[in-house]
Amino acid sequence: MSRDGTPLMQQYRDIKARHQEAILLFRMGDFYEMFFEDAEVASRVLGLTLTSRNNGGASDVPLAGVPVKAVNDYLRRLVQQGFRVAICEQVEDPKLAKGIVRREVV
Repeated sequence: MSRDGTPLMQQYRDIKARHQEAILLFRMGDFYEMFFEDAEVASRVLGLTLTSRNNGGASDVPLAGVPVKAVNDYLRRLVQQGFRVAICEQVEDPKLAKGIVRREVV
């Protein structure tokens, strides 16, 4: 395993590096997930449960998520409190993906 964990976490890190000024909502199936500092901020500001995910490395990664169907309310609340938000969507059908699903900020 690489020092950056799983291929999914490497994809997240690569996308987040291009959007450091924003809270990154990273689409994973029926949820938008936030990791690391974004998860900590979102849990505090939005009252979300802060949990963790094992990234394949030595430590767990802070995680907070919201259902896709409820994302508009959370987006509104973040923006009203002065946060910038980047939405990262799955841009290919997971059933057709070879390896990790491609994602892009929209």
